[in-house]
Amino acid sequence: MHITGRAWKYGDNINTDVLFPGKYTYTVTERAEIARHALEDLDPVFAANVQPGDVIVGGRNFGCGSSREQAATCLVYNGVGAVIAASFSRIFYRNALNNGLLAIVCPAAVEAIQPGETVTVDTERHVIRCVAGEFAFPPLSASVMGIVEAGGLVAYVKRKLAVP
Repeated sequence: MHITGRAWKYGDNINTDVLFPGKYTYTVTERAEIARHALEDLDPVFAANVQPGDVIVGGRNFGCGSSREQAATCLVYNGVGAVIAASFSRIFYRNALNNGLLAIVCPAAVEAIQPGETVTVDTERHVIRCVAGEFAFPPLSASVMGIVEAGGLVAYVKRKLAVP
């Protein structure tokens, strides 16, 4: 899998409340509306300007906070191709993968990537390319890649069980 897009770079401890504001958790249910509220308190122009395949770059503890699934799905619904971070909160990491959002730990790439530059993620070679060069990341398991490529855990399980 190859993902190429513009980098949206943020810092450490980006929590689920700024990824998707908690005030909408029980009132917003439509995909398009969930997408419109992505990062609105952190980066008000994000949802209006993100393009399919764009990459979010975050520092340490990306996705900390509550276990709200919309923190990952709002990014998926906006077409974000991957999130690259120095580290992830455990719950966000699992929510991202379960919803088909590629989440990669690569602190060296996070340091090197500049906001707005073009970033390519090559999951076959396990590298991230940016202006500063190539940065290796640990290979993801076949099952994790299967979940991401299927578009999430439910689709992956249905495919494995051949459920229509």
